[in-house]
Amino acid sequence: MMHDAIVIGAGPAGSSTAIALAQHGWSVAMVEKVVFPRRKVCGEFMSGTSLALLDQLGVGETWRAEAGPEIRRVGFFSGDVSAEARMPRAKTGLGRALGRDRLDYVLLQAAERAGVEILQPCKAVAIRRRDDLQFVTVEAEQQQTVLSAPVVIAAHGSWEAGKLPSQLERTSQPSDLFGFKAHFTGAALAPDLMPLLVFPGGYGGMVTADHGRVSISCCIRRDVLSGLRQRSGNIAAADALWRHVVDSCRGVRTVLAGAELDGPWLAAGPIHPGIRACFDQGIFRVGNIAGESHPVIAEGISMALQSGWLLARELVASGKGHEGHDEAGRRYEREWRRQFSTRLRAAALIARIALGPGGATAMRAVIKNFPAALTLGARLSGKTQSVPGF
Repeated sequence: MMHDAIVIGAGPAGSSTAIALAQHGWSVAMVEKVVFPRRKVCGEFMSGTSLALLDQLGVGETWRAEAGPEIRRVGFFSGDVSAEARMPRAKTGLGRALGRDRLDYVLLQAAERAGVEILQPCKAVAIRRRDDLQFVTVEAEQQQTVLSAPVVIAAHGSWEAGKLPSQLERTSQPSDLFGFKAHFTGAALAPDLMPLLVFPGGYGGMVTADHGRVSISCCIRRDVLSGLRQRSGNIAAADALWRHVVDSCRGVRTVLAGAELDGPWLAAGPIHPGIRACFDQGIFRVGNIAGESHPVIAEGISMALQSGWLLARELVASGKGHEGHDEAGRRYEREWRRQFSTRLRAAALIARIALGPGGATAMRAVIKNFPAALTLGARLSGKTQSVPGF
């Protein structure tokens, strides 16, 4: 089965790439191993910088109708300190949150409408290159098929384990960060407030998403989580984490007094922050497999969507054939770094302070006296940085 491009992974990064290419006449196959809709560990907030892009992808109207309220204030909950400041506004508007169970499904439907061939549930198990073509072996219901295209795009994320040349090697360090996610109903969080949570050994965030659900996502060091579980009689990791967060943040206790958990906790990781090769071994990368920010700045979805858009722009400019793809990869990597490197550095700095010894105490002191630092941090994290157009 021959295509112009094969995209592995149908999350925001994969779908945005596939839709943009299909809109420009490319024959695209998108491979996704999980049936949608599905929940996913993710903060679910998307900044206003991606609103025009959602319109271009054909999902803006649906997103505006279903997403939670506009986030006008950024907050901070740590220890006994609760603070807030203005959320900087992008030219295209303010950010909102929509559950990944809904967002990814809406994007998938848009890809199908654009003419993308969807292979789901279907898993890519091997990639090999011969001359100017890439051959991707996919497996569904224990049957294997080989797809071919001049272009292969890895959008499977950095948490995906496997033997594809685009996937990361697994290592285990005490400082590894694991992510947890849950929804709550009946919370007293102000609808327009998105607070950062800082607690010993980790950080997190809260935001009001669709249907009035409050989405809570947290990251915690492997060694800290292990110690919490041991001291609590080896209870479930999510339970140990949540007790720790509630005990460490009065603001969280206040807004969730009387709230109810909506569905089980999810866990994933470890997280792999940092910038990686955007084009390697003839494979293009989008989303957090290209580069991953610490989730502390809540820019993961925006970066995923925008990276797919940036790559599609360069590929369309280079044409469908194999000629020019190496140069397209170099241009894409330069544009990727121009668009995202500042926010990755800002996220790394904030996370280093939050996770370091005494970091939570230091952050409380600064933000208690200078709450406007929250606005500055949001601006540095890319909340107002526009997306280059085609």
